Amino acid sequence: MSDSSMVVSDLRDAPHFFDAVADRVWRAWWEPHGFPLEHITGLLQASLADGAEPLCLVAHAGDRFVGTASVIASDLEERPDLTPWVAAVWVDPPFRGAGIGGDIVLKAAQAALDTGAEAVHLCALSGKRAFYERLGWQLDETDVGEDRLDVFSMRRVER
Repeated sequence: MSDSSMVVSDLRDAPHFFDAVADRVWRAWWEPHGFPLEHITGLLQASLADGAEPLCLVAHAGDRFVGTASVIASDLEERPDLTPWVAAVWVDPPFRGAGIGGDIVLKAAQAALDTGAEAVHLCALSGKRAFYERLGWQLDETDVGEDRLDVFSMRRVER
């Protein structure tokens, strides 16, 4: 897929992707833990309010869902003092490896930093460490919580 055919939109501007985003996020992280789909649709609904934080971004090629990333207040109960977070990063399998995940993650991080935050955070399994470091994320901690996650940050650059 060429970069020109893929765009990243705020879900508020492309609400017809709501069900696709909810489905992917639920299947990836919530369904395996027994949460109903309605749990995610409720959380995602909050990102549709005007001026809302959380924010949900959706990557799409025309009307085809490609991927998503969100900005939320907290993504790791072991680190309640850290906010905001880039979370729920997902790219559909046919589109992986084309730079779309990196693009959407960086757009989400920039959206968080544009709110005035000094830093934005992200957590991921250690197998994703090289991916996030290539994008410019700083590894702050390893082996956090029962999932032994890496915690990253990206700081605002003064211009």
